[in-house]
Amino acid sequence: MIRLALRVRREEAEVALAELLELAPSGVEEVDRGDVVEYAVYGAPGELPDLPGLRAAVGGALVDVTTEEIPDDWDERWKAFHQPVDVGPPGRRLRVRPPWHPARAGAREVVIDPAQAFGTGAHHTTRLCLELLLELEPGGACTDLGCGSGVLAIAAACLGWDPVLGIDHDRESVAATLGNAAVNGVRVQARRHDLLRAGRAPGAPTVLANLLRPLLLHVAAEGFAGERPRTLIASGLLAHEADEVAAAFADGTGLTERSRRHGGEWVALLLRR
Repeated sequence: MIRLALRVRREEAEVALAELLELAPSGVEEVDRGDVVEYAVYGAPGELPDLPGLRAAVGGALVDVTTEEIPDDWDERWKAFHQPVDVGPPGRRLRVRPPWHPARAGAREVVIDPAQAFGTGAHHTTRLCLELLLELEPGGACTDLGCGSGVLAIAAACLGWDPVLGIDHDRESVAATLGNAAVNGVRVQARRHDLLRAGRAPGAPTVLANLLRPLLLHVAAEGFAGERPRTLIASGLLAHEADEVAAAFADGTGLTERSRRHGGEWVALLLRR
Protein backbone atom coordinates (compact mmCIF):
# COMPACT_ATOMS: atom_id res chain seq x y z
CA MET A 1 0.00 0.00 0.00
CA ILE A 2 1.29 3.45 -0.97
CA ARG A 3 0.41 6.77 0.64
CA LEU A 4 0.66 9.72 -1.72
CA ALA A 5 0.54 13.06 0.12
CA LEU A 6 0.35 16.63 -1.14
CA ARG A 7 0.85 19.68 1.03
CA VAL A 8 -0.84 22.95 0.08
CA ARG A 9 -1.02 26.39 1.60
CA ARG A 10 -3.83 26.73 4.18
CA GLU A 11 -5.39 29.78 2.59
CA GLU A 12 -5.96 27.85 -0.63
CA ALA A 13 -6.69 24.45 0.87
CA GLU A 14 -10.45 24.35 0.30
CA VAL A 15 -10.14 25.29 -3.36
CA ALA A 16 -7.31 22.79 -3.87
CA LEU A 17 -9.35 20.05 -2.19
CA ALA A 18 -12.33 20.67 -4.45
CA GLU A 19 -10.11 20.20 -7.50
CA LEU A 20 -8.27 17.24 -6.00
CA LEU A 21 -11.51 15.36 -5.35
CA GLU A 22 -12.19 15.37 -9.08
CA LEU A 23 -9.14 13.10 -9.44
CA ALA A 24 -9.68 11.15 -6.20
CA PRO A 25 -13.49 10.96 -5.84
CA SER A 26 -13.35 8.26 -3.16
CA GLY A 27 -12.03 10.85 -0.72
CA VAL A 28 -8.74 11.99 0.74
CA GLU A 29 -7.20 12.07 4.18
CA GLU A 30 -6.71 15.56 5.61
CA VAL A 31 -3.96 16.37 8.11
CA ASP A 32 -3.34 19.81 9.58
CA ARG A 33 0.35 20.77 9.38
CA GLY A 34 0.14 24.34 10.69
CA ASP A 35 0.77 26.71 7.79
CA VAL A 36 -0.03 23.97 5.27
CA VAL A 37 -2.69 21.28 4.93
CA GLU A 38 -1.74 17.78 3.84
CA TYR A 39 -4.08 15.74 1.64
CA ALA A 40 -3.28 12.06 1.15
CA VAL A 41 -4.66 9.22 -0.94
CA TYR A 42 -3.96 5.50 -0.49
CA GLY A 43 -3.72 2.68 -2.99
CA ALA A 44 -1.56 0.26 -4.89
CA PRO A 45 1.04 1.98 -7.10
CA GLY A 46 -1.00 1.49 -10.26
CA GLU A 47 -4.24 2.66 -8.64
CA LEU A 48 -3.17 6.14 -7.55
CA PRO A 49 -3.97 9.24 -9.62
CA ASP A 50 -1.24 10.40 -11.98
CA LEU A 51 1.14 12.86 -10.36
CA PRO A 52 0.96 15.42 -13.21
CA GLY A 53 -2.80 15.51 -12.78
CA LEU A 54 -2.44 16.05 -9.06
CA ARG A 55 0.05 18.88 -9.58
CA ALA A 56 -2.30 20.54 -12.04
CA ALA A 57 -5.26 20.14 -9.70
CA VAL A 58 -3.68 21.95 -6.77
CA GLY A 59 -1.84 24.48 -8.94
CA GLY A 60 -0.04 27.31 -7.19
CA ALA A 61 -1.17 26.08 -3.79
CA LEU A 62 1.15 23.06 -3.97
CA VAL A 63 4.00 23.09 -1.47
CA ASP A 64 5.30 19.52 -1.46
CA VAL A 65 4.57 15.98 -2.63
CA THR A 66 5.67 12.83 -0.79
CA THR A 67 5.10 9.12 -1.20
CA GLU A 68 5.69 6.38 1.35
CA GLU A 69 5.06 2.67 1.64
CA ILE A 70 2.54 1.79 4.34
CA PRO A 71 2.95 -1.35 6.51
CA ASP A 72 0.43 -4.15 6.08
CA ASP A 73 -1.22 -3.27 9.39
CA TRP A 74 -1.86 0.35 8.36
CA ASP A 75 -5.61 0.01 8.79
CA GLU A 76 -5.24 -1.03 12.44
CA ARG A 77 -2.79 1.80 13.08
CA TRP A 78 -5.25 4.20 11.50
CA LYS A 79 -8.01 2.96 13.80
CA ALA A 80 -5.75 3.38 16.82
CA PHE A 81 -5.20 7.00 15.83
CA HIS A 82 -8.91 7.80 16.29
CA GLN A 83 -9.75 7.86 20.00
CA PRO A 84 -12.95 8.97 21.78
CA VAL A 85 -13.24 12.70 22.48
CA ASP A 86 -15.02 14.16 25.53
CA VAL A 87 -16.29 17.71 25.08
CA GLY A 88 -18.01 20.06 27.51
CA PRO A 89 -18.30 20.41 31.28
CA PRO A 90 -19.72 17.71 33.59
CA GLY A 91 -23.47 17.52 33.26
CA ARG A 92 -23.43 18.67 29.64
CA ARG A 93 -20.57 16.53 28.36
CA LEU A 94 -20.74 14.95 24.94
CA ARG A 95 -18.59 11.97 23.95
CA VAL A 96 -17.69 11.46 20.31
CA ARG A 97 -16.27 8.04 19.51
CA PRO A 98 -15.59 5.81 16.50
CA PRO A 99 -17.69 2.63 16.35
CA TRP A 100 -14.79 0.31 17.22
CA HIS A 101 -14.52 1.83 20.72
CA PRO A 102 -17.04 0.55 23.30
CA ALA A 103 -19.87 2.70 24.58
CA ARG A 104 -19.53 4.27 28.01
CA ALA A 105 -22.43 3.60 30.36
CA GLY A 106 -24.47 6.73 31.07
CA ALA A 107 -22.59 8.91 28.59
CA ARG A 108 -24.29 11.04 25.95
CA GLU A 109 -22.51 9.83 22.84
CA VAL A 110 -22.21 10.52 19.14
CA VAL A 111 -20.77 7.62 17.12
CA ILE A 112 -18.81 8.68 14.03
CA ASP A 113 -17.12 6.37 11.56
CA PRO A 114 -14.41 8.58 10.05
CA ALA A 115 -13.85 6.26 7.05
CA GLN A 116 -10.49 7.18 5.49
CA ALA A 117 -11.11 10.83 4.70
CA PHE A 118 -12.53 12.34 7.87
CA GLY A 119 -12.02 12.76 11.58
CA THR A 120 -14.13 12.06 14.64
CA GLY A 121 -14.01 15.46 16.31
CA ALA A 122 -10.55 15.45 17.85
CA HIS A 123 -9.28 18.48 15.95
CA HIS A 124 -9.40 21.77 17.83
CA THR A 125 -11.72 23.37 15.29
CA THR A 126 -14.40 20.70 15.74
CA ARG A 127 -14.02 20.55 19.51
CA LEU A 128 -14.39 24.32 19.80
CA CYS A 129 -17.58 24.23 17.71
CA LEU A 130 -18.99 21.48 19.93
CA GLU A 131 -18.11 23.42 23.09
CA LEU A 132 -19.98 26.49 21.85
CA LEU A 133 -22.89 24.37 20.61
CA LEU A 134 -23.27 22.83 24.06
CA GLU A 135 -23.69 26.32 25.53
CA LEU A 136 -26.70 27.13 23.32
CA GLU A 137 -30.35 26.40 24.03
CA PRO A 138 -31.32 23.70 21.50
CA GLY A 139 -34.27 24.21 19.20
CA GLY A 140 -35.30 25.12 15.68
CA ALA A 141 -33.54 24.45 12.40
CA CYS A 142 -29.77 24.13 12.10
CA THR A 143 -27.50 24.07 9.05
CA ASP A 144 -23.95 22.69 9.09
CA LEU A 145 -21.79 24.22 6.35
CA GLY A 146 -19.05 21.79 5.35
CA CYS A 147 -20.43 18.79 7.22
CA GLY A 148 -17.57 16.33 6.56
CA SER A 149 -18.34 13.13 8.47
CA GLY A 150 -21.35 14.79 10.09
CA VAL A 151 -20.00 15.33 13.61
CA LEU A 152 -21.54 18.76 14.16
CA ALA A 153 -24.80 18.10 12.34
CA ILE A 154 -25.39 14.84 14.22
CA ALA A 155 -24.44 16.42 17.56
CA ALA A 156 -26.95 19.20 16.89
CA ALA A 157 -29.68 16.67 16.12
CA CYS A 158 -28.84 14.66 19.25
CA LEU A 159 -29.03 17.82 21.36
CA GLY A 160 -32.47 18.82 20.07
CA TRP A 161 -32.16 20.94 16.92
CA ASP A 162 -34.64 19.97 14.21
CA PRO A 163 -34.59 19.92 11.25
CA VAL A 164 -30.84 19.65 10.70
CA LEU A 165 -29.22 20.03 7.28
CA GLY A 166 -25.60 19.30 6.42
CA ILE A 167 -24.06 20.52 3.18
CA ASP A 168 -20.68 19.79 1.62
CA HIS A 169 -19.10 20.08 -1.82
CA ASP A 170 -17.89 16.45 -1.52
CA ARG A 171 -20.27 13.60 -2.33
CA GLU A 172 -18.38 11.30 0.05
CA SER A 173 -19.01 13.75 2.89
CA VAL A 174 -22.73 13.76 2.16
CA ALA A 175 -22.79 9.95 2.17
CA ALA A 176 -20.74 9.79 5.37
CA THR A 177 -23.04 12.24 7.14
CA LEU A 178 -26.17 10.33 6.16
CA GLY A 179 -24.62 7.01 7.16
CA ASN A 180 -23.42 8.26 10.53
CA ALA A 181 -26.80 9.89 11.22
CA ALA A 182 -28.49 6.54 10.64
CA VAL A 183 -26.10 4.82 13.06
CA ASN A 184 -26.96 7.41 15.72
CA GLY A 185 -30.70 7.12 15.08
CA VAL A 186 -31.19 10.83 14.37
CA ARG A 187 -32.75 12.64 11.44
CA VAL A 188 -30.23 14.68 9.47
CA GLN A 189 -30.63 15.77 5.88
CA ALA A 190 -27.48 16.17 3.79
CA ARG A 191 -26.86 17.30 0.25
CA ARG A 192 -24.08 18.51 -2.00
CA HIS A 193 -23.58 22.26 -2.23
CA ASP A 194 -20.43 24.03 -3.41
CA LEU A 195 -20.28 27.31 -1.51
CA LEU A 196 -18.00 28.87 -4.14
CA ARG A 197 -20.01 27.87 -7.21
CA ALA A 198 -23.58 26.96 -6.22
CA GLY A 199 -24.77 30.23 -4.76
CA ARG A 200 -25.45 31.45 -1.23
CA ALA A 201 -25.34 29.12 1.75
CA PRO A 202 -28.72 27.79 2.96
CA GLY A 203 -29.78 29.71 6.04
CA ALA A 204 -31.35 28.59 9.32
CA PRO A 205 -31.82 30.11 12.77
CA THR A 206 -28.60 28.34 13.85
CA VAL A 207 -25.67 27.87 11.44
CA LEU A 208 -22.47 25.94 12.08
CA ALA A 209 -19.54 26.86 9.83
CA ASN A 210 -16.31 24.96 10.48
CA LEU A 211 -14.58 26.27 7.36
CA LEU A 212 -11.28 27.86 6.44
CA ARG A 213 -10.90 31.63 6.37
CA PRO A 214 -11.45 32.15 2.59
CA LEU A 215 -14.76 30.27 2.66
CA LEU A 216 -15.94 32.03 5.81
CA LEU A 217 -15.21 35.40 4.21
CA HIS A 218 -17.07 34.28 1.09
CA VAL A 219 -20.13 33.26 3.12
CA ALA A 220 -20.03 36.55 5.04
CA ALA A 221 -19.93 38.53 1.81
CA GLU A 222 -22.59 36.51 -0.05
CA GLY A 223 -25.03 36.12 2.83
CA PHE A 224 -27.61 33.34 3.16
CA ALA A 225 -30.45 31.98 1.08
CA GLY A 226 -33.77 31.71 2.86
CA GLU A 227 -33.90 32.36 6.58
CA ARG A 228 -31.21 34.62 8.00
CA PRO A 229 -29.36 33.02 10.93
CA ARG A 230 -29.78 34.42 14.43
CA THR A 231 -26.78 32.44 15.72
CA LEU A 232 -23.65 31.34 13.88
CA ILE A 233 -20.64 29.39 15.13
CA ALA A 234 -17.59 29.98 12.94
CA SER A 235 -14.44 27.90 13.30
CA GLY A 236 -11.51 26.72 11.19
CA LEU A 237 -9.67 29.94 12.07
CA LEU A 238 -6.18 30.65 13.27
CA ALA A 239 -6.09 33.18 16.10
CA HIS A 240 -4.83 36.03 13.91
CA GLU A 241 -7.70 35.49 11.43
CA ALA A 242 -10.55 35.80 13.93
CA ASP A 243 -10.91 39.60 14.00
CA GLU A 244 -11.12 39.82 10.22
CA VAL A 245 -13.80 37.13 9.98
CA ALA A 246 -15.83 38.58 12.89
CA ALA A 247 -15.78 41.99 11.21
CA ALA A 248 -16.80 40.51 7.85
CA PHE A 249 -19.88 38.82 9.35
CA ALA A 250 -20.81 41.96 11.27
CA ASP A 251 -20.62 44.07 8.09
CA GLY A 252 -22.16 41.53 5.72
CA THR A 253 -24.83 39.80 7.80
CA GLY A 254 -25.35 41.82 11.00
CA LEU A 255 -24.08 38.95 13.14
CA THR A 256 -21.77 40.23 15.88
CA GLU A 257 -19.29 38.42 18.07
CA ARG A 258 -20.56 37.40 21.50
CA SER A 259 -17.93 34.84 22.52
CA ARG A 260 -14.53 33.57 21.41
CA ARG A 261 -13.09 30.17 22.28
CA HIS A 262 -9.39 29.23 21.90
CA GLY A 263 -7.79 25.83 21.43
CA GLY A 264 -4.10 25.69 20.62
CA GLU A 265 -3.57 28.13 17.73
CA TRP A 266 -7.21 27.84 16.67
CA VAL A 267 -10.26 29.98 17.43
CA ALA A 268 -14.03 29.56 17.19
CA LEU A 269 -16.46 32.47 17.25
CA LEU A 270 -20.02 32.65 18.53
CA LEU A 271 -21.88 35.29 16.51
CA ARG A 272 -25.44 36.47 17.14
CA ARG A 273 -27.91 38.93 15.74
